[in-house]
Amino acid sequence: MPTKVLIALGGNALSPSDTLGTIAEQFAHTRQALGMVMPFIRRGDLVAIAHGNGPQVGDELRRGELAAENIPPLPLGLCVAATQGTIGYMIEQSLQNALLDEDIHRDVVSFITQVIVDENDPALAEPTKFIGHRYTEARAQELAGRYGWTVAEQEPGAWRRVVPSPRPIRINNAKSIRGLVEAGSVVIAAGGGGIPAYIMQNGHFEGLDAVIDKDLAAAVLGQEIGAQHLYILTAVPEVYLDFDTPRQKPLRHATIAEARTYLAAGQFPAGTMGPKIEAAIQFIDGGGERVVITGIDTLDAALEGAAGTVIEAGEA
Repeated sequence: MPTKVLIALGGNALSPSDTLGTIAEQFAHTRQALGMVMPFIRRGDLVAIAHGNGPQVGDELRRGELAAENIPPLPLGLCVAATQGTIGYMIEQSLQNALLDEDIHRDVVSFITQVIVDENDPALAEPTKFIGHRYTEARAQELAGRYGWTVAEQEPGAWRRVVPSPRPIRINNAKSIRGLVEAGSVVIAAGGGGIPAYIMQNGHFEGLDAVIDKDLAAAVLGQEIGAQHLYILTAVPEVYLDFDTPRQKPLRHATIAEARTYLAAGQFPAGTMGPKIEAAIQFIDGGGERVVITGIDTLDAALEGAAGTVIEAGEA
């Protein structure tokens, strides 16, 4: 049986912080990133792709702000949906062309994905996720008053909007996504963590102005499609203990028990590596076999066992 693999791409992989983020640049980075996906397809794996959208959602919000006097700004949920469409299109077209170049005939499908959360999740009352552009305090407070935002200082002199980040419970249409993956299609789903929605008492769906962590959403998606392996592609080649200190050292392999211990000890901050380790734990607890955390540029080496951090249920 072929291995079922979920690959989680960071939004910065498609729009690095040191670029302007033009569509031409994003297409170029998308093609580069998807070159790293091709080894999975060449060996016959069943593949799904999740992706981040932080820079792209920030740009959508900024466009809404600049055009607000003429066009009503989109709510955050629609911005997530819009970027799922635009990023999905870039990934779909770039990957379809790469497949055609190698005479591989597999469909590539993009899913606009709602992700179900608990309407009573305590996180909804405590906005903590920074989104959008940075402002001076005066400008941030002005925008907060105009649009009803919650704003906070992320770093000295830099203020941003903060929104809730509820935990994902399940992926809407997971059965359809799983069916497409098992039929051999490469499916792009749960982009940006998915569009947050909850189920009302009458059974209807209702959206929320919130952001779901993309790696936690990827873990849930991986569980629901029955993936064996989860690859989290980020900005570093592997996970480090005592990161950014004189004691820094790479963590090349860990069991779930070890990962939990390191997480509880504060080795992985909530704003950086913490959610990725949480996602790895959740994925394996839910039946997954292996999680690999590495960078796009080091994925080839990680596939050969020469880079990356591997987290598994078994003994180290």
